[in-house]
Amino acid sequence: MRGTVHADYAQYLGVPYAAPPVGPLRWRPPAPAQDWQGVLDATAPRSQCAQLALFDSPETHSEDCLYLNVTVPRRVRPGTPVLVWFHGGSFLAGSGDLYDGRRLAAEGGIVVVTVNYRVGALGHLALPALTAEGVQSGNYGLQDQQAALRWVRRNIAAFGGNPANVTIGGQSSGAVSNCMHLASPTAAGLFHKVIGASGSCTWQLPTAPEAEAAGTTYAADLGCTNPTTAANCLRGKEVVDLLRAWPGGKPVIGGREFPIQPAEALRTDRFRHVPMLLGNTLDEERFTISLVHDGSGNPVTATQYPEIIRNTYGEAADGVLARYPADRYPTPGIALATVHSDAMPPLSTCEHLKLYRLATARPFPVPVYAYQFADRTAPPLVDIPGFDEGAAHLADVNYLFPQVFGSPLNPDQQALARTMVRYWANFTRTGNPNGHNLPTWPRFHDASDVLSLNTGSQGIHPVNVATASNCDFWASVIPAE
Repeated sequence: MRGTVHADYAQYLGVPYAAPPVGPLRWRPPAPAQDWQGVLDATAPRSQCAQLALFDSPETHSEDCLYLNVTVPRRVRPGTPVLVWFHGGSFLAGSGDLYDGRRLAAEGGIVVVTVNYRVGALGHLALPALTAEGVQSGNYGLQDQQAALRWVRRNIAAFGGNPANVTIGGQSSGAVSNCMHLASPTAAGLFHKVIGASGSCTWQLPTAPEAEAAGTTYAADLGCTNPTTAANCLRGKEVVDLLRAWPGGKPVIGGREFPIQPAEALRTDRFRHVPMLLGNTLDEERFTISLVHDGSGNPVTATQYPEIIRNTYGEAADGVLARYPADRYPTPGIALATVHSDAMPPLSTCEHLKLYRLATARPFPVPVYAYQFADRTAPPLVDIPGFDEGAAHLADVNYLFPQVFGSPLNPDQQALARTMVRYWANFTRTGNPNGHNLPTWPRFHDASDVLSLNTGSQGIHPVNVATASNCDFWASVIPAE
């Protein structure tokens, strides 16, 4: 294949790792990619998987989308460690080419692979008629991810990568995907370390009966009411109609590939014992609140704030309001975002703390390095006038993948980005982020071992996230699963 060579890295874009899932291959596990004749032009990314527009992802109706992108250091050496990154997007949107691996490759000295996988209805429709074809339906996007990892195992040595030293990483729904792979029998041998950003493995996902019941309703809404022929009926529908009718969905627990909830796998020691680098951002839910405000596009008011808290937390609302009074925060919207950032699954700090504790619980401890991205000056995905987005969901991604969204980083932010790239690359290389001239990152043993990543005088230092986010209080409010 022919890629593009730059001063300090080279890229190969739009490389097929599986056959286009079109026609009769819609809603089937990924099939092998066809060989090509001659030289493949790998100088530009291929289409993202079919999806409606969401933030930086435009609407597209293409199902020919199972491609990946490889970025390598300019003078890559054989046996270079590999990071395979699965994009976020709420299992509805996103693509691998949004995440430019040049910084991690050039500064970190690792091979970076970013992956397109099926999302939305085409990635997560569960239906009895589809399951009857042989594999539990609803996890086509996760099957794509594993197909990409098998491609890496077969081919990455040709790029200088080491198939025996592969780290899977992901943000948001990409991180949740990695939780599924940790507990998946079919992922055995495909990766050796995990990076998860802003997506806790404690999130409860739908079971096969739940997802198939929702899928049956979805099919009926599209006129496919016969249980026997529903799959073929849906395969005959236009992509745009499938996208617009999709109510949303997540990966499905069931079948041979994904038989157990990730949280249950951690609790019962049925997960892959690999080093983990895990974390979230300080103000995760400012991202959501900045966009939806009170649900109608307007800022949350001082009157609405206690109403929302009472509707959400019921009998515990008085205690929540006492700990998070609106007048303690710049706006009622910031107050509400702080409540959700501390407590609400799967993004919250306290949910992530549960994950760290589960992963390191005896008798099956694994190395875990936990972080909290805390730069409140970070460029936001969407800049809402009059709203301070802070260290919101997605804010940390710009520091690893240049300008995924938003404005360029200022000098202080660039310095933090260089440090983060070194941490992430060290972990990809050895399973330990620490290295020469880096602030010490403690291995997680308790809530005070979470590394705060910030600029300027705040700097980089361990913090006790349980105290800062009132996790003992929230444990009394939100029952354990």
